[in-house]
Amino acid sequence: MDAASLLRRVRADSGLSQEDLSRRAGTSRPTLSAYERGRKSPSADTLERLVSVAGFELDAVPVVTWREYGQGRGRSGWVASRLWRLEAAQALGAVVLPLELEWSVPGRVVELADRRQRARLYEVVLREGMPRDILRCVDGVLLADLWGELVLPVAVRAAWQPLVDSVLPAGRAAVAS
Repeated sequence: MDAASLLRRVRADSGLSQEDLSRRAGTSRPTLSAYERGRKSPSADTLERLVSVAGFELDAVPVVTWREYGQGRGRSGWVASRLWRLEAAQALGAVVLPLELEWSVPGRVVELADRRQRARLYEVVLREGMPRDILRCVDGVLLADLWGELVLPVAVRAAWQPLVDSVLPAGRAAVAS
């Protein structure tokens, strides 16, 4: 995300007008407008100040990369390079899977706050999903917490196991029998 998009989003999410944000940050409104339109680029210090005044903080988050692996019988799956976190509302909200993942009951709503429903969804998405699907509805910490309860094909479990093992305390990493 570029600085202009970030500033527009932060300002909108904070409910501040350009006038309010610029006044609080000690920047002129025309300068803030130029930043938001991409006509000018704020320095890192200025961007951090504007974001902070709006009630947010800049954060560097490692990028999740993906590796394709074989599941047998010509099928493949995707495994992440690291676990990620979703916002609480997304991690525990309701989700409708796309038709290619939930063809038997199109439009079915899955309540991620329900542990059993979340586990069944994680099984489907890890087995069948593309990276965008996995990132959209699987939370890394909740995945690690459910790991021993998930019913997964051997290839899927083998691909994800080292990643899950890397975050679980010693003794918890083993798969439940």
